Amino acid sequence: MGAKRIVIAIDGPSGSGKSTVARAVADGLGYLYIDSGAMYRVVALRVQEEGIAPEEGARVAECAARLTIKLEKRAQSIRVLVGDRDVTDAIRQPQVAQAASVVAAIPAVRALLVAQQQQMGAGGGIVMEGRDIGSVVFPRAELKIFLDASSEERARRRHQEQAEQGIESSLEKTQAEIRQRDQRDRERQVSPLVQAPDAVYLDATSLSAGEVADVIVCLAQKREQAAESALPA
Repeated sequence: MGAKRIVIAIDGPSGSGKSTVARAVADGLGYLYIDSGAMYRVVALRVQEEGIAPEEGARVAECAARLTIKLEKRAQSIRVLVGDRDVTDAIRQPQVAQAASVVAAIPAVRALLVAQQQQMGAGGGIVMEGRDIGSVVFPRAELKIFLDASSEERARRRHQEQAEQGIESSLEKTQAEIRQRDQRDRERQVSPLVQAPDAVYLDATSLSAGEVADVIVCLAQKREQAAESALPA
C-alpha cells in the first residue's frame, strides 16, 4: 500500500524563499505545486491594466470575479495564465507585487480566491504556498510549514531575483518594499500573515533552498505514512 498523498501548506513573509522551496518539495514528492500569491498578483496586474486603484474594493472584487486563472506545469516551470494569456513574467514586476498585498486585503477577493485554492487542493497531493494557507485555506493540512528568514536576507534574495529578471531596483528600495509588505501582510484584518499553532517553524536565513526542501520532504514522508496508517482497514 502506498503512502497517502497529503496537503502541504507553506506560509511565510515575502522573500523567505517559499516559491523556490515549494517547487522543489513538489518535485521531490511528485506533487502539484500551487503558488497562491500568483493568483493575487494576477488580480493586481489586471486592475492596474484597467486603471482601477487597488484600494477600490468593490471594483477590484468585480474584476477578480471575471478572471479565469490557470496554473499550468510546463517542462521545468509553472506558467500562470489568464484565459489564454501567459502573464507569468508580467506579475513579477515590483509594482504588481506591491499592489497584490493591497488587493489581498479585500475580503471579497480573498473569499473568491481561497475557494478556488481549496478546490485545487481538495484531493491532496499538493504543495501550496502563501501567507494564510495553513491558517485559513487548509487549516487541516497534514503538514504546515512557516518559512522565515531575516528581513536583510529576504531583501537580498529578492533584489538578486529582480536583477536576474532584468528588473532595475536598488537594494535599499527592495528593503523598504519588504518592510512595507511585511507590515501590510501582518496587520491586515482578513487572513493576516500568522504562524499556525501546529506549523513547523523553519528559519532559512543561513540555509539554501535545497536544504530547506530536503527537511520538508523528510517531514512530509513521515506525515504521509502517518496519514496512511490512520486510514480504516
